[in-house]
Amino acid sequence: MRARDLITDLPAVTPDTSIAAAARLLAQQRLPGLIVVDERGRPVSVLPGTQVLRLAVPDYCQEDPALARVVDEEHADRFLRSVADRTVRDALPPRPRELPLTDPDATLLEMAALMARTRSPLVAVVDDGVLIGAVTLQALLERAVPA
Repeated sequence: MRARDLITDLPAVTPDTSIAAAARLLAQQRLPGLIVVDERGRPVSVLPGTQVLRLAVPDYCQEDPALARVVDEEHADRFLRSVADRTVRDALPPRPRELPLTDPDATLLEMAALMARTRSPLVAVVDDGVLIGAVTLQALLERAVPA
């Protein structure tokens, strides 16, 4: 099984995309993450859904989970509104990490190793530097795990 056999269309975002728009894409399409592209459509990063949450959840709740419990339900349900004016750029790591990028001929094991090494729930598949799709962790595991 090769990357080309598992490719799925995945919406791409730019660093200037709002976090609210990125969160909507993640939720509506049940995606584990999004590929961030530059102005030429070339992948520059992967934005896991957990990074959107990390930006939205107040630091005090991340550091002390007991504090999250004392926030009333009405306000707790609205935590994503606090990042309405933030962008994908704000959620990206300050130092670029290894980009989970591969070519259409990559094997399941190559993609699994890349996902594990980069801690990414998806791999961007490129052909001549151009994004042609992605392979998600779910698609990879569906093929790798025996029925």
